[in-house]
Amino acid sequence: MRILLSPDAAGAGEIAAAIVATSIADRPAPVLGVATGSSPQPLYRALTARVQNGLDLSRAAAFALDEYVGLPVDHPESYHSVIAREVTEPLRLDPSRVHVPEGSAADPAEAAARYEAAIAEAGGVDLQILGIGANGHIGFNEPGSAPDSRTRVVELAPRTVADNSRFFDGDAGQVPTHALTQGIGTILDAREIVLIAWGESKADAVARAVEGPQTVDLPASFLQRHDRVTLVLDAAAASRLSPASLSAEVAP
Repeated sequence: MRILLSPDAAGAGEIAAAIVATSIADRPAPVLGVATGSSPQPLYRALTARVQNGLDLSRAAAFALDEYVGLPVDHPESYHSVIAREVTEPLRLDPSRVHVPEGSAADPAEAAARYEAAIAEAGGVDLQILGIGANGHIGFNEPGSAPDSRTRVVELAPRTVADNSRFFDGDAGQVPTHALTQGIGTILDAREIVLIAWGESKADAVARAVEGPQTVDLPASFLQRHDRVTLVLDAAAASRLSPASLSAEVAP
């Protein structure tokens, strides 16, 4: 893994946005994998500034990592709504090229299979943007997820439900208990991965993902299997990494 460091979250977002812009520069119709949650927000803000200054993403396609099961698509915290608000509109993506799993489908398992097929039909993801959960989840691949897992319905861990309650007025009872998520195997199929993390709450998961064994107990540890992964971290998220890991590339 390549590790790039910045003093703060905004700087990490700038670094990650530069990686995204460079990676897709020579692709006429790039396919992005897009994450939700707090982690990628600094990246999207920085990428939005680049779009306002001339970066053209109108021919890019995007596939969201996940969606809650049973939440109406027009709910403000459905990932259909979040992606439209935080990704599609500010990055000036073509909405017809932006895809989100059908968590409200009558048969979510069938919707998962269709979504997996749609990614393959698009030629796969060129660059996958990731955050990381405090319990080490990527997408909604909770502890226990297999490294070869594909898009499927999952039950959310209590820690994830509690963490995500901040998006539901602090009421964990409003957070759906299941989600439709790309699998770890699906994520690892991306040609390049950029993971952004900031804040002390992510430090333990980051350290274990980088330095610990590959284990289903920490799904992000399976990113060690990929040969093009960049972690962009602020000082707090990097605070538990060893000096050996921190001898990696440091961004200005």
